[in-house]
Parts: sequence; structure tokens; C-alpha cells
Amino acid sequence: MNEAKKSIKEQRIIDATEQVFSKVGFLNAKMEDIASEAGITKVTLYSYFQSKENLQLAVTHRALQLLIDKYYNHLNAYKDQSGLESTLAIFQLFIDFCENNFLYSEALLAYFELIRSTSHGLHTMKLTDGVKESVYFRKMQDIQNLPFKLTVQEIERGKKDGSIRPDIDPMLATLSAWTASIGYIKVLAATGKNIKPLFNVDLETLKALQLKTAGDLLRKPE
Repeated sequence: MNEAKKSIKEQRIIDATEQVFSKVGFLNAKMEDIASEAGITKVTLYSYFQSKENLQLAVTHRALQLLIDKYYNHLNAYKDQSGLESTLAIFQLFIDFCENNFLYSEALLAYFELIRSTSHGLHTMKLTDGVKESVYFRKMQDIQNLPFKLTVQEIERGKKDGSIRPDIDPMLATLSAWTASIGYIKVLAATGKNIKPLFNVDLETLKALQLKTAGDLLRKPE
């Protein structure tokens, strides 16, 4: 089989994996279920993906690549706007991405928890064989920091154009926004969009407050 046909089949398997993970979750998913969803035999599935961990990382890589593509499209759309406007829109973009793609946001959170708990994959004793042998794990490591770097880039641009305070640490501000967004997404994932889970607080109001807080933190006083 040539590389083009192999790649197409691999993508179809990842599509099927997403369907199964969405229905039953990663822990309950079985390789035979994924093979059935993809319309192939389990033997064929294993010839492409040797473990369920490898499939999960393939989904995660697709999620991160999609997010990065959105970031680049955003940078192009906001190139004539201030660094502050672009940065706040990036924060909004990330939250919207997670809201609209729960499977992808869960996959990304699981990956970054794995990275944190294994010191960026250096503590290999904590990694399963499926993860260590996954080409997608290596691919993820190559691009995992790009969303942070692109956000930092826009904050630095805002400092130069005068729309963002000069004393702001770009990476610290990026991580602050990231952790706030993750907290919001975890609450949303656990409760659903139409529920007021915390002291009867509407989640849309909470999101708006987070974005306003970020703006107040970054904005240069007039």
C-alpha cells in the first residue's frame, strides 16, 4: 500500500476512534469496538496502531494540531489589531475550542497531566509501553508548547505597541490565563452548559468575568 492510501486509512481509523471514545470514553473503549466502527478487522487495526494508548495520542495530536491551526488563522486575522485585542481573543478562542470539542479538550488535558507527572516524559518508568512506542507521543512533544509560545508572542507585541502593560511577564500571564481557562472547562465538563453548579452562578457569567479579569490585568492604564 502506498503512503497516500495508508495515510487515508489511518485517518479513518482515528475518525472511528473518536466516535468510540465519544460514546464510551477512553477507559471503556475496546480495540475490537474501534475496529468494528472503522469497518476493519482487529488484525488490520493492530497493523496500524499497536495499542489503545497510541490511538488516544493520535486523537490528541489531531486535537492539538487543529488548535494550533486556529491560532495561526487568528494571528493572521488580528495582525492589524493591537496586541491586547489579539491576546484577549486568543484566550476566548481557547475556551471556545474546548467548549465545542469536549473530546479534544479531555484528550489535551490528559496529555498535559501525563507530561507534568513524568517530567516532560523524562521519567520513562512512569510511561506505559504503548506511550513510549507511540510515534504520536514524539509528535506531540515537538509541538506541545506552540500554543503557549504564540500567546506569549502576542503579549510581547502588545507591550511594544503600548496596549499591554510593560511590567507584565508574558509567560506568567499566559500560564495564568491557561490555568483559569482549564478550571472553567473542568467545571463545564462536569456539569454541562445549562446548569448553575457553583452557588447558582451562571457559567457564561463566570467565563465573561475571567476574560474581563485577564483584560484588566494586561491593559496598560490610560
